[in-house]
Amino acid sequence: MVRFLNIQNTLIIRLLKLITFTNKGIYCPQGKFYIDPWRPVDFAVITHGHADHARWGMKKYLCHHFTKPILHQRISPDIECQTLQYGEVLDINGVKLSLHPAGHIIGSAQIRLEYKGYVTVVSGDYKIQDDGLSTPFEVVKCNEFVTESTFGLPIYNWLEVPDLNKRLQNWVLRNQENQKTSVFIGYSLGKAQRIMKAVEGMGKIHVHYSIGKLNKAFEEVGIVLPDYEVPDFRESIKHVAGDIVIVPPALLDSNVIKKIPDAATAICSGWMQVRGARRWRSMDAGFPMSDHADWKGLLQAIKATEAEIVHVTHGQTEVFSKYLNEIGIKSDVVETLYGDDDDEVIEKEVVPDKKED
Repeated sequence: MVRFLNIQNTLIIRLLKLITFTNKGIYCPQGKFYIDPWRPVDFAVITHGHADHARWGMKKYLCHHFTKPILHQRISPDIECQTLQYGEVLDINGVKLSLHPAGHIIGSAQIRLEYKGYVTVVSGDYKIQDDGLSTPFEVVKCNEFVTESTFGLPIYNWLEVPDLNKRLQNWVLRNQENQKTSVFIGYSLGKAQRIMKAVEGMGKIHVHYSIGKLNKAFEEVGIVLPDYEVPDFRESIKHVAGDIVIVPPALLDSNVIKKIPDAATAICSGWMQVRGARRWRSMDAGFPMSDHADWKGLLQAIKATEAEIVHVTHGQTEVFSKYLNEIGIKSDVVETLYGDDDDEVIEKEVVPDKKED
């Protein structure tokens, strides 16, 4: 009888399968739309505004309303873009679609699909820590769950957010005592805003133009960020001496950082959890700040969904999927083009050679 029920459940899952993995992206055949496609399609549902998940060339976009101004900044103000609030349900060809907080960055959403009682959740990127800026991650129970595994190894175990923020603050204080300018290198969308929040009130904050543009997108939808200035790094920037400066990783080899007077530099990235990475490019400091779930966070989120099948899309896919199967959670690896965002690739360069302790 048990075997019969298992076979019956398998058949039901096959019949009601809500997503397929194609060479364009994750496709919902019943709804006739794609989720985070990497090639141009007619209708794209977007989990969040990072460039490896939200790409140019779609005829129509659907996303959370916090993400819309980010897409306007990063893709074009002329795109056709429909928005939803968290929890709002939209019926698309009989598929009930809703967005739920992913905790990754502002506006990030897990895509919940329901069709004839079968539920699939595509998580995009996510973290379960509350960073004080993004809407915190929400567990969504489902039959089928699509997960990332960017930091899907046991070595990745994040500090609590208040403890990490305290480390950033103490570093700024030491720099101020030594008449140094605190220069943070962090991803323009997500980390930069978290750094701003962490050091709020400790001194004047200056951000690169690329970060300032995205800050404006947040401010458009009513998100309040700490006060900041956008200096013209093409001109003299002696006036930032002793203050706090935030720039994206793409500027690491540029003359911008060299122009900053008495600079003390720190990289904010999850890759800083690895001991050797903290010495990368002679940075003065490295802080393990990430907008992705760590090992424990991934497992906690996946177990809470109670999913019958878990698809692992990018990151430490083989290792993580193997572990899920070993602990009794059915899992497979699917090939996608996520994780190839320019800034993410730059960040990955900080991972030390395997020969390094």
